[in-house]
Amino acid sequence: MNVVMYEDELNQIQVVVDKLVRDANARVVCIVDKNGQLIAASGETENLDTTSLASLIAGTIAAMGGMAKLLKENEFPTQFHEGVKANIHIQLVGNRVILAVIFDSRATLGLVRLRVKRASDELNTIFEALAKRIPSGSDGAPFAEITDEDIDNLFND
Repeated sequence: MNVVMYEDELNQIQVVVDKLVRDANARVVCIVDKNGQLIAASGETENLDTTSLASLIAGTIAAMGGMAKLLKENEFPTQFHEGVKANIHIQLVGNRVILAVIFDSRATLGLVRLRVKRASDELNTIFEALAKRIPSGSDGAPFAEITDEDIDNLFND
């Protein structure tokens, strides 16, 4: 999904992410596109390489997508990884973006799953509204209507 992100939607996404950190008692919450680009993050991100984390989260979703195909499944939209000090819950949201919640013993998996469900619904609403803002016939690329001829004419003047 190549979509231009507008400031209004980005702010709405950030509100959802901030709320999820509080409501789930999470350490970090990230929204990542399927290409591994970080869209939004909240929580204890100061000492965390969120760029690398976003890329690895997207890679995990891609790897699980490959496994799903081998097992004749469409997708594995939810993943949970448990560590000694940290756990991560990863959720594919509307086949558009990835929601990752990193939490520790202060939160339970049940609470995180409940809050992720609510946040996923809110994010779906935001991304559906965003999709409606894209002009019909556009692939979402910001410069899709610019041709090579337009570029040549710009530099030939």
